[in-house]
Amino acid sequence: MVKFPGCTLKNTEPLRIFNSPTGYLKFTGNVCKKSILIVWIIFLFCFPLHSQEKKKSIALNGYVSTMQSAMFDSLSGPFLNENIIHNRLNFKAYLSDKITFAADFRNRLFTGDMVRYGRPYTGMIGEDDGVVDMSWNIVEEQSFLLNTTIDRLWFDLHYTNFQITLGRQRINWGQTFVWNPNDIFNAYSYFDFDYVERPGSDAVRLQFFPSSSSAAELVLKVNSEYDITTAGLYRFNRWGYDIQFLAGWMNSEELVLGTGWSGSIGSLSFRGEGTWFEPVEDFPGDTSTILITSGLDRIFKDNSVAQIQLMYCNNPLDLSNFGSLYSRDFTAKDLAFSKFTAFGQFTWAATPLLNLTLAAMWFPDLDGYFAGPSMDYSLSENLDFSLIWQHFDAVMSGERAKINLGFLRLKFSF
Repeated sequence: MVKFPGCTLKNTEPLRIFNSPTGYLKFTGNVCKKSILIVWIIFLFCFPLHSQEKKKSIALNGYVSTMQSAMFDSLSGPFLNENIIHNRLNFKAYLSDKITFAADFRNRLFTGDMVRYGRPYTGMIGEDDGVVDMSWNIVEEQSFLLNTTIDRLWFDLHYTNFQITLGRQRINWGQTFVWNPNDIFNAYSYFDFDYVERPGSDAVRLQFFPSSSSAAELVLKVNSEYDITTAGLYRFNRWGYDIQFLAGWMNSEELVLGTGWSGSIGSLSFRGEGTWFEPVEDFPGDTSTILITSGLDRIFKDNSVAQIQLMYCNNPLDLSNFGSLYSRDFTAKDLAFSKFTAFGQFTWAATPLLNLTLAAMWFPDLDGYFAGPSMDYSLSENLDFSLIWQHFDAVMSGERAKINLGFLRLKFSF
């Protein structure tokens, strides 16, 4: 059995590690047949289309991967096994020199033990946080689940120094590698390594570029609960650093002020972010949250990479189980589980085709740590093999908890 604080998992029990803060995640069971038909029409008819001109008018790329995973507390205990066949399609149409349209799809087939836990898990897979529900569990049976999600759907118009993007899009204001408190629109978990594109937001984004080294942005996002996140950002270059300041309102609840930077100290890249979150109902009060993070990284001549990052938070999130590390519910305010957190990672380019990585985190308040060795090998130009292990050990809810997750992935890109 796999043990967690206040919970012991057996094959006959519901999976508790995927609880949201307000209970089980909502399940979306209605399937929009017209939308699914559109997905397959695009796949069947647009896949081979490329313009013969120098500039492509229509482009489609993506990947297909199969990933086998196992979750266990010890080698002597039971394993929870899962396989995911993941197909991603990135469709882009250049309607004119100034207008671009994009639609990106995630098609995933889940099989194994996790699906058998039912709605707590399948509901999480089918949930869509956007104001428009564009995630569908097409087929949901006892041992397998087929899900289609549209996580990018936007129009982009640019004219002279102005640019406007409307629709589901990725808005990345982060500067650092692991934790991004400036990323108030699209917070994500470092541990969710198989989703490199990261979530999108249903938003309107206005950008103005007064010079080649500066930019001003204004963004308005609405989520599934009709909560509003809106903020402005100004980025410029000074003293050899890209510096940014932001201010706004997050999830209709909190005032947000932040800053970030990226530059170098000698041969080292130096990056950092800081954000202050203040609940509007308690303003001014003593329930504000401050997150500050900074890190150094260096790329060596053989393309090996070393990285370190530290984070401070005056009001860290109470981590009750390891499932929170993969939750889609957390925001940029919820990145810290300890007042001080440290991260280190080294990627050794053993050969031009083989990378070996060792990553680690330290959570002093939890008397815990994370260790994550991995291997990536390029089998051919478009085919990659990965082996990843994630190990967590921490005290949560007064109990020592351990969990291991192992992943084998084969990925073909096109």
